[in-house]
Amino acid sequence: MAAAVLITPELELATATVQAVKRQLANHPRQTLTEKAIGNNSLAIVVEDLPAALELVNLLAPEHLELEVADPWHWVDQIRHAGAIFLGHYTPEAVGDYLAGPNHTLPTCGAARFASSLGVETFLKNSSLVAYNRKALATVAEAIAALTEAEGLPSHGDSVRLRLED
Repeated sequence: MAAAVLITPELELATATVQAVKRQLANHPRQTLTEKAIGNNSLAIVVEDLPAALELVNLLAPEHLELEVADPWHWVDQIRHAGAIFLGHYTPEAVGDYLAGPNHTLPTCGAARFASSLGVETFLKNSSLVAYNRKALATVAEAIAALTEAEGLPSHGDSVRLRLED
């Protein structure tokens, strides 16, 4: 299931990268497995410009993203969905996986759209605190009533209505 996707506005870079991968596979110790992964799940996509590339990145929500551009810090805040982002030419994924410190447990298969990497926060317990006064409850009562009716949970709706009857 491993996939490698190159998204670039430069056709020459896409072509050169495909050729470089072919050369590297010639004597690769895991040649058969790697060729199968690349053949089934990998591609080079040429887009109009860098903003279009980042838009596509956000749709794909990759586990790992190598942002190899001249000024990666200029673009990083436009990335909303990626498990780990590696900035610049001298920050390959292997740096993060093996030495730099971020963990190796990242959201896969596009899950970065709704999930973060495993971290200390994953193991912390917290509770939500909610506090309304009468005026705040009255402001949202109608919306709550509509939602509880739509869900078929009339007692939830009653819990609001009865409080406001006092």
